[in-house]
Amino acid sequence: MNFEKVIFGFFILLAATLNFGFFIGPIDDPAVHDILELFGAIVVSLIATMLKFGDRTQIGAIHLATSLVADLQLIAAAMVWGYATHITGNDPLTPVDIARVVSLSGGAFLANAVSVTMLVAETMMQRR
Repeated sequence: MNFEKVIFGFFILLAATLNFGFFIGPIDDPAVHDILELFGAIVVSLIATMLKFGDRTQIGAIHLATSLVADLQLIAAAMVWGYATHITGNDPLTPVDIARVVSLSGGAFLANAVSVTMLVAETMMQRR
């Protein structure tokens, strides 16, 4: 067993599950979308992105691209949250504000799902 691949797979799956945990629930209900879960999803997604650097294969490039998309969308979601609470003063968030944040995290979740699907397909194609 390759421990490096275990860590790589762990962070890819953890990024996807944290993102899914934030994304799931009514899109306009701020009570079910926790800022700490969004923060955790961002941190783990950035760690997963760092682990994807250095792979010089074509599938590695696609893994990196999906991770960068997820990072961009999650950071944008955090910026929308910050803007809504600190600039416009909407605390608690309005349904429109939280819908924007959740929509952005949904895009990141889609990118994470593509990455996980590629990881599983790549694993299935490897021969011993």
